[in-house]
Amino acid sequence: MPGTPGARVSGVAPRPRGARGRAFVDWQNDVTTKDLALATREGFHSIEHVKRYTTTGMATDQGKTSNLNALGIVSSALGKPIPQVGLTTFRMPYTPVSFGSFAGPARGELFDPVRTTPMHGWARAQGAVFEDVGLWKRARYFLRGTEDMHAAVARECRAVRSACGLFDASTLGKVEVVGPDAVTFMNRLYVNAWDSLAVGRARYGVLLRDDGFVYDDGVVTRLAPDRFHVTTTTGGAARVLAMMEDYLQTEWSELAVWLTSTTEQWAVIALQGPRARQVLAGLVDIDLSAASLPHMGVAAGHICGVPMRLFRVSFTGELGFEVNVPADFGPAVWEAVWAAGQAHGITPYGTETMHVLRAEKGYIIVGQDTDGTVTPDDAGLSWAIGRNKTDFVGKRSLQRPAMQSADRRQLVGLLTADPECVLEEGSQVVAEADATLPVRPLGHVTSSYYSTALGRSIAMALVAGGRGRMAQTLYVPLETGGVAPAQVASSVFYDPKGARLNA
Repeated sequence: MPGTPGARVSGVAPRPRGARGRAFVDWQNDVTTKDLALATREGFHSIEHVKRYTTTGMATDQGKTSNLNALGIVSSALGKPIPQVGLTTFRMPYTPVSFGSFAGPARGELFDPVRTTPMHGWARAQGAVFEDVGLWKRARYFLRGTEDMHAAVARECRAVRSACGLFDASTLGKVEVVGPDAVTFMNRLYVNAWDSLAVGRARYGVLLRDDGFVYDDGVVTRLAPDRFHVTTTTGGAARVLAMMEDYLQTEWSELAVWLTSTTEQWAVIALQGPRARQVLAGLVDIDLSAASLPHMGVAAGHICGVPMRLFRVSFTGELGFEVNVPADFGPAVWEAVWAAGQAHGITPYGTETMHVLRAEKGYIIVGQDTDGTVTPDDAGLSWAIGRNKTDFVGKRSLQRPAMQSADRRQLVGLLTADPECVLEEGSQVVAEADATLPVRPLGHVTSSYYSTALGRSIAMALVAGGRGRMAQTLYVPLETGGVAPAQVASSVFYDPKGARLNA
């Protein structure tokens, strides 16, 4: 009321003479003082009627920021005190809720849940530098002495190529697909043919969306005639399981299949390198010879007395094994493998080294070398598609003319003229060195690293008609100015015949 200390009449604040512009009352519904004045001239004299005519106070704040001003303005326009104009109905919450209340404890380090693998403590004690992958904390590289990241990664790469490396792969998504119709389900979902996959064998699987674009990938193992162990990318575990459940419940409800997420049930210890077999030999109760357990073979047994699923798979191009043990036993088995490897030059390595090693072999990472518009053929994965399959998710879309165009962006390798020049990931690729801007790019760099094994930089890129441009020189503009010439090459830079993989 006038005269009361700290009180003022609600209404329009005075403006300088001649000032023009709108005076907003309700900021969410864009109601102005002119709208309220028009309402009174139209004969709306009750504030409830004015509210509905103008929508003032009807936004998500329920008038908490506008109703009192609206009452004051209508009261002034009608020449009546506010009680005679009426009062709006206040709805819950009667007082504003602070953003802090909504956030609760999800602030600072608690903003997101943090997931750690069973071997996280060991990695931290060994000087690991971690990165966030989804909600997981993953060891990116392990520092020794005065090393920086580049020196650490180079050392880890040399160790894997020459001796053996130890890698924590527990974050990979894992789904158990079980039931009499498990093969039918997998055939309908993935591009691959699963009827021919024998029990005790694994196969690289590619999953598409219904528009034909690569959605996820991973190694699929057949454990029994009616049981598959499906791995997904670390970040794709939840969405792949959701997609599986969606199709099973809404499209193929007649199938007798059960899906179970086992991501956190298994600790996965990857041992990669030419001496990997020697390190494991004294710890397991199964035959590790190439004849008994070939590449993409699977065996059940024990390691240090702990039940184990052993997959002979590799994401490095080297002789590789992935030891799957119940998560509670992960740290103890890891320590045993670490101790056994001391005589063989074992070295822990992180995700940055993993990226370099897989790029040397041309192995893709979904979400990095794909961007949601990449088909299996674009990524060089046509070989994975079952030739005699009548249908799978995305097949019809792959048959559209635009999806088969020779001008589509295809994944290829790039070798810079300067072997020391490491291209920036995401850089555009153009056809001419002196093209006048703006210029339409041919594609972009998806992965780029310095390869210690090759003694030069390597890169992969999605380039329009890329496979038809082999040996051509293209150009990549540099952030520092100028362009870097790069020759189009195969994306398999290291051991193209796979001799080391099949050792």
